[in-house]
Amino acid sequence: MLLRMSSLFLRTLRDDPADAEVPSHKLLVRAGYVRRVAPGVYSWLPLGKLVLDNVGRVVREEMNRMGGQEVLLPALLPREYYEATGRWTEYGDTLFRLQDRKGADYLLGPTHEEMFTDMVKGEYSSYKDFPVILYQIQTKYRDEARPRAGILRGREFVMKDSYSFDLDDDGLKRSYEQHREAYIRIFERLGIDYKIVFAMSGAMGGSASEEFLAPCATGEDTFVACHNCGYAANAEAVTTPAPPAVPAGRPAMRVLDTPGTPTIETLVDYVNEHFGLGVTAADTLKNIVVKVGTPGSDKTEVLVIGVPGDREVDFKRLEAALSPGIPEIFEAADFEKHPGLVRGYIGPQVLKDLGITYLVDPRVVTGSAWVTGANEPGRHAADVVAGRDFTPDGTIEAAEVRAGDECPRCGSPLSIDRGIEIGHIFQLGRKYADAAQLDALGPDGKPIRVTMGSYGVGVSRAVAVIAEQRHDELGLVWPREIAPADVHIVGTGKENQVEVALQLAGELERLGLRVLCDDRPGVSPGVKFKDAELLGVPTIVIIGRGLAQGVIELRDRVSGVKEEVPLDGAAARIAAACAG
Repeated sequence: MLLRMSSLFLRTLRDDPADAEVPSHKLLVRAGYVRRVAPGVYSWLPLGKLVLDNVGRVVREEMNRMGGQEVLLPALLPREYYEATGRWTEYGDTLFRLQDRKGADYLLGPTHEEMFTDMVKGEYSSYKDFPVILYQIQTKYRDEARPRAGILRGREFVMKDSYSFDLDDDGLKRSYEQHREAYIRIFERLGIDYKIVFAMSGAMGGSASEEFLAPCATGEDTFVACHNCGYAANAEAVTTPAPPAVPAGRPAMRVLDTPGTPTIETLVDYVNEHFGLGVTAADTLKNIVVKVGTPGSDKTEVLVIGVPGDREVDFKRLEAALSPGIPEIFEAADFEKHPGLVRGYIGPQVLKDLGITYLVDPRVVTGSAWVTGANEPGRHAADVVAGRDFTPDGTIEAAEVRAGDECPRCGSPLSIDRGIEIGHIFQLGRKYADAAQLDALGPDGKPIRVTMGSYGVGVSRAVAVIAEQRHDELGLVWPREIAPADVHIVGTGKENQVEVALQLAGELERLGLRVLCDDRPGVSPGVKFKDAELLGVPTIVIIGRGLAQGVIELRDRVSGVKEEVPLDGAAARIAAACAG
């Protein structure tokens, strides 16, 4: 392949786009790889399409290697398939919904579990047909409320989604592990630094799931890691080790006058000064009221969440714990409708009588004593004991996770980092097979309900993730596996330098290399050098002043190492450098 910049559909920019916040967005636009069409919607220009296709090629090769078979399903999908599994409502506003001219409901596919299940049901019916793994690389659609960061979080994106169909749970586990190993190979070939973390299944359903996260300061996902035992989890999936139950014998609960103390900070200062309690925020019990809606329904349930007062409620963890329910914070108007809930002074003592469900952080164990609201304005209660003065309806993982928290596996301190989700694997089980009644006739003539797995890789997102992790102050630095070319030759334009550049490009192309040649007339050497650095091809060849002495310059974009090589035999030398 030979691309000549004199005819290539490419325009680089010197300045960052005004709406760009993260490096990948800035650099992919400046380098002419993508262009914004609408919020969260981007066009791929020639160089960008080459990179996108190269990522897709790596994914496709590894999926084929593990025995996956590629298909392609439509993106325009009828409502009834998603209605059968409940996801027409569970997805809420995330779905792009539309009607055809006859008024029939459709959606633009965000993921295709239902459609793959139906397809397999239509083709396979015997136990001899299974197991099977099918996949596609296709454009998906999700109506993100706040599309941002260029192609990192868009409304239209390219994803590889695959689905395994097995006859039993052991088969599902094998398919899951096959995908896990394939993903490791994919991300290593793509040159992405990644972590595998425990995750929540959310609207996908299923028993087990893991995310592949690319550590990145601009990432929207928070994850924890234990450097002692290797435990790692998305913050939404972190489990809190519960302390042992506290023996009985606590003093009786007492109500204290605490005027002007609607916050934890004011409460701690007041009770320590006036009552000598010697407590910290961690000894108080903060109670947060939420109303939980059900997708597709106007009904809401009032729920109170109890967490230690030194912690805030992490709303992403709360949403994950309550999924598919949608929690919203109580507003002043909501409190007016529920006078039994005294804003700023809520305690768990009366919640059962009010008929309100009370879920607590796992640290709130039987026998533990707390300072909390007394359900009266200006009053709190001390020595409020769990299991004696109130009984929670259950536990919930909703409190914020902090660096230094105990690892749930070994007890060592956890570290916290940010990352970008690049892959997710799910053991779905039989949720979708049950909805579609996907059975295989067993050897005994009895039906076997098929069990499924679902596995996704963000193909277009991977391009942005690589750009986030592989750039410097000059521009992009692509790994050779997915770069738009192996070599970027710059003919500076004086004397016969461009002609020599094109001759060398032809030789390299015949050797099987992908070549980008800057043969633009009338463009200064400085501009050409800056473009070469910005575009990020891993090997750069400069044909400039040294040509008079019979030498050219070879640059490694990754290491920055430069060397002069004789023009005679340069093609073989460059090919060797590109080979590793």
